[in-house]
Amino acid sequence: MRKQFLSPKLHLSSLPTPLEALKNLQAELGLELYIKRDDLTSVGGGGNKVRKLEFLLADALACGARTLLTIGALQSNHCRQTALLGAKLNLEVHLVLMGEMPDSRQGNLFLDHLAGAHIHFTGKERGEGQAYLERLFEESKQKGLEPYVIPYGGSNELGVQGYIAAWLELEEQAKEKGLEFDFVVLPASSGGTIAGILIGQALTGSHTTSIGISVGPSKGELEREIIELAQRTIKKLNIQVPIPDFWLLDEFIGPGYGILDQETQEAIKVMARKEGLLLDPVYTGKAFKGLLALARRKEIKGRMLFWHTGGIPGLYAYASIF
Repeated sequence: MRKQFLSPKLHLSSLPTPLEALKNLQAELGLELYIKRDDLTSVGGGGNKVRKLEFLLADALACGARTLLTIGALQSNHCRQTALLGAKLNLEVHLVLMGEMPDSRQGNLFLDHLAGAHIHFTGKERGEGQAYLERLFEESKQKGLEPYVIPYGGSNELGVQGYIAAWLELEEQAKEKGLEFDFVVLPASSGGTIAGILIGQALTGSHTTSIGISVGPSKGELEREIIELAQRTIKKLNIQVPIPDFWLLDEFIGPGYGILDQETQEAIKVMARKEGLLLDPVYTGKAFKGLLALARRKEIKGRMLFWHTGGIPGLYAYASIF
């Protein structure tokens, strides 16, 4: 599939990321299971946001930006990768983090600080953080800092294109290995990753069903956001494709976003002890918890793909809980 219809991007990551079989888990679960290793996008500790930021930062530079502004949770993978990639491109970075300043810097927050980002702590509500971000943009503009705002999770019509390209990459790898997947399972929060995958599936005529495991938002709210985001991206790219049907599940959120529950701990341990791979407590741990439950309940079968979206640095902030 040709990619000329996509917007300009920077080349900041090590692509393609590996597509590997999870052979020990295959034997335990009784199904064919593979993993797409976007924890190995290399820059900024790896993760899915690098793919989105390649498009977003290309636009920022084209707009003459000197300062990047974005928003996220205290252990935001998106903010960590923005901070480190901003440093690589010699751009000043301001992070609006939703929550109170903790007693110590751990995990992603430590890496934000290490990268030299300016960190602004706000209230826990996303609305408060968004209002702060808007004020910060106006102040930066008045100071002549040429600010560029990157949305929560990097999820807009530019960021989504990172995962259209990612699906096209996967299709090439799968074709080389003679594989076709029945299901792909991945975490869902800001919606940009799964929106891009859905558009990629439509472009390639894929019969794979995407299963998004919500890590915080309710199903109805997030489903609307994903569909609207996909529709806006399709319009921006001036292409004509239908949005494929997909599953979106919110039963694996547990106590709430970023709160580690016993089942997620066990899922993280299963992956580490069976395959020697690390997952994070906020995103991939909960998504893999969902995959395990669906497989054990026989609700999914056939050839499965787990899309590892990274986030490993955040795991270390939860070390005392395990």
